[in-house]
Amino acid sequence: MRILAAVVTHNRCALLERCIDHITGQTRPPDGIVVINNASTDGTVAMLDSKGIAHIDQANLGSAGGWNRAITACLEGGFEAVWLMDDDGFPDATALAALEQALAPGIACVSSVVLREDMPSHFVFPVPLLNSRGLPIVLGRRRKLETLAELSKLAADGSYPFAHFFNGALIARPAIEAAGTVDTRYFMFGDEVDYFFRLRQIGEVRSVLAARHYHPDVTRRPLTPTKLYYYLKNTLVLNERYFDKVLLRNLLTLAIGLTRYGARNGWSTLALILMGRQRRLVPRAVMRGLRGQVGADFDG
Repeated sequence: MRILAAVVTHNRCALLERCIDHITGQTRPPDGIVVINNASTDGTVAMLDSKGIAHIDQANLGSAGGWNRAITACLEGGFEAVWLMDDDGFPDATALAALEQALAPGIACVSSVVLREDMPSHFVFPVPLLNSRGLPIVLGRRRKLETLAELSKLAADGSYPFAHFFNGALIARPAIEAAGTVDTRYFMFGDEVDYFFRLRQIGEVRSVLAARHYHPDVTRRPLTPTKLYYYLKNTLVLNERYFDKVLLRNLLTLAIGLTRYGARNGWSTLALILMGRQRRLVPRAVMRGLRGQVGADFDG
């Protein structure tokens, strides 16, 4: 199987270099590597050129625009699968070998589990427990798993029917040809969830516990108003398209988004968003999300 490793980046040169070094150090090296450079201005191009890594330079089209271009590069290059990852994490040396072994017929995508680089027993993004429809449960005494040990108890065959894209997701070409590529209208936030569910309509999508991807803890990263806007709007769109208990999920989306913004940026900053010059931002995101208006309303 010919596999293309593709990384999307924007102004994270040092982290990208670390990621590239771990890709080239795989026990099963990819058959090609390409970086989709979303208008970086921090020396990214010079670093990639010094390492002889192919790159496609484009305007900052958001994460969705980057993944779309990476998948196009896979198809144009005649590869049989594409291994997608963001620039700030990095794969374990045996990750690609484990994923390739798990990419059996009937499976559209296999993905690494995403672990905190400073605490590799714990997930960066907690893994949801699933209901009978394979959807994350919305009510329950326990909704998410925090550690790899907890997930291992539920994954007797070494895999789990859920994945957090795009941190080491290996997608088979036939699945791409059937499902299409990433929807660029999501711009930022939600593109990965939309693509997960579209691929799941084609075949199984599973996380492989033997494939590890390490990532910084993101729980304290500040959020820009633009990121809050797209998180709220796009999540509301996705709730309607793919999930059950839509009203409850919408209320949780609003509560989680605002709480996360306040906790990371400061509660006074949240108050300014809600009552200051940008007070129309949240109502606008909610209204457009409820109307299903996917699209890039302004640049990030």
